[in-house]
Amino acid sequence: MGLYLGSQNAKSTSTPLVSKSKEAEIAKKHASSQKKNHSPEVLKDIEPVQAVPTPNPTMPPNLQRIIQGGDIVERLGTYLDAVRSMDRSNVSQVVKAFEELPGGYGRHLEMKLLMRSWANFDPEGALAYASNSLDAKSERRFGVSEALAGWAIRDSEAAIAWAEKNHPDNADGNNPLLVGIVKGLAETNLENADALMKGLPSGSARWQASTFLAQEYSKGSIEDAVRWAESYPDGDSRMRETIVGQIGANLAKRDLQATAAWASTMQNEPAAERVMENVITHWVRQSPEEAAQWVNNLEDSHQKTFAMRALANRWAIKDPVATAEWINQLPSSSNSDLAINEFVNRIRLQDPEGAAGWANSIQDEELREKALKRVVDGWEETADPSQLEMWKKAQQGD
Repeated sequence: MGLYLGSQNAKSTSTPLVSKSKEAEIAKKHASSQKKNHSPEVLKDIEPVQAVPTPNPTMPPNLQRIIQGGDIVERLGTYLDAVRSMDRSNVSQVVKAFEELPGGYGRHLEMKLLMRSWANFDPEGALAYASNSLDAKSERRFGVSEALAGWAIRDSEAAIAWAEKNHPDNADGNNPLLVGIVKGLAETNLENADALMKGLPSGSARWQASTFLAQEYSKGSIEDAVRWAESYPDGDSRMRETIVGQIGANLAKRDLQATAAWASTMQNEPAAERVMENVITHWVRQSPEEAAQWVNNLEDSHQKTFAMRALANRWAIKDPVATAEWINQLPSSSNSDLAINEFVNRIRLQDPEGAAGWANSIQDEELREKALKRVVDGWEETADPSQLEMWKKAQQGD
């Protein structure tokens, strides 16, 4: 493997992948092509760069076996050694090792390692390879993003300049190439990454960039993460909801109690509901009884209504019997009606007769009729027709 990956001082009997004269010729053509290069995101409409045919040495049998089908730990360890030694002299050999791996989503980790290492010494070469050689459906976008992320860590200004120059449809500012740069900056300078993300127009690029910021902010203190999420301008309510929801989902995994305390103090808005829903979803997995106690103690009427509905919906999936016992303890009110309605929706296909009984207990007439109709409609498709007819006759007798 050492001979295969090579070094400047190593001697090998294998034919070089590219002779020095050919290397100079390829480098010259590559530099020329870069001046005309376009966004990796849109290179599907451009003819790939044609490499000069050169002898291609066979990989050593032991390395080939490991790369193609070895134990995952052994395979990644071998490949990581190759990536660590990567420089301009052996980039073709390391790329060859990468290409021996099965294609598609299964090699995203290996691709990330390749793009990040390559970007350390030749980011434009890495971007050209990602644009021309990776599969457009499953790999190209990811490879381009990782190459730009690695470049942004080293030289964000140069990476941004390249992204702006190579995105041909930049009139509206929605440049997807900047997403990878935000990703790299988020790993080293959250403030700069945040400023770049907020400078993007509303659209898919801003949404994708926000996910990387949410991940990184969630790794720090809960106070900083909450402060960042709540600082997002109210002018873009959908984006604010997305960002606050992402932070809520991430923090709920780390500290459920702290996230629940944050949710209970938020103003009534869609973003707050996203946080509360994430809190309840995680709490039901751990201790639905504790979640029920928290919901019962909420003082804000709007929050309590939403939380009761969310709890009934989630808990009924895990334990419908325990959910029914909790609902039975609730005082009759519009809040309990809505919780029952959610419970009915969850159990109506598995237990249509039981769902019908619960639907009949709803106090609000309009809501009760709608709930019953959904139960009967589902019952007709999933249950024995004779059972449904018996229930209908019993209802008429009542």
